[in-house]
Amino acid sequence: MTSPMTKAARQARITELLRKHPVRSQPELARLLAESGVEVTQATLSRDLEELGALKLRAEDGSLVYALPGEGGGRIPIARIGTGESPAARLRRVAEELLVNAEASANLVIVRTPPGAAQFLASAIDHAGWESILGTVAGDDTILVISRDPNGGAALAEALLKTADRRTQSGSDGGERRTG
Repeated sequence: MTSPMTKAARQARITELLRKHPVRSQPELARLLAESGVEVTQATLSRDLEELGALKLRAEDGSLVYALPGEGGGRIPIARIGTGESPAARLRRVAEELLVNAEASANLVIVRTPPGAAQFLASAIDHAGWESILGTVAGDDTILVISRDPNGGAALAEALLKTADRRTQSGSDGGERRTG
C-alpha cells in the first residue's frame, strides 16, 4: 500500500535510502521507495535528486552510486556505501576532531566545539543512534544534548568525552568539568 507524502518527507526517505544502500540508478531508487510505500514518478525523483544535490560517485567496488553532499553544509560529496565507516566510527572520528569539552546538569549536556562546528558534531551524534540520547540542539559552537534518563547527563557527558578520547577533571567549584 502506498500513501502520499510531503516533499520534505519524501526527500528525507530518499536521503535515508541513499545512505543505507548503494543505489546505482533512478529506477533502482524508485523500486526501493516503492518497497517502503512511496510511489514517485521519474520526473519527481529526478527533481528530488537534483534538489538534494545528489551526485554519482565511484564506490570502493568501482561502481557508480548516488551520493549526497557532506553533512554540516559541506559541499564535498560523501559516498558512504562501501566506505566501511559505521555511524559509531564516524562519531568517534568527528568527536576526536571537534569536541572541546562537555558539562552536565541533570539530563542535559552542553558540548562545546570550535566556531561553526556544532551542527556537524550534533549530526554525527544524532546518526550514531545512542538510545540514551533523546535529541540534540546545535548552535554555532555549542550543542545541547538531552539524555533520556532524568539524571543521565553526567554519564552521557562522560561517554561523549570517552568517545572523543578526552578526560574529566575537577572544576574550581568542586563539580566536574570535562575538557579536552
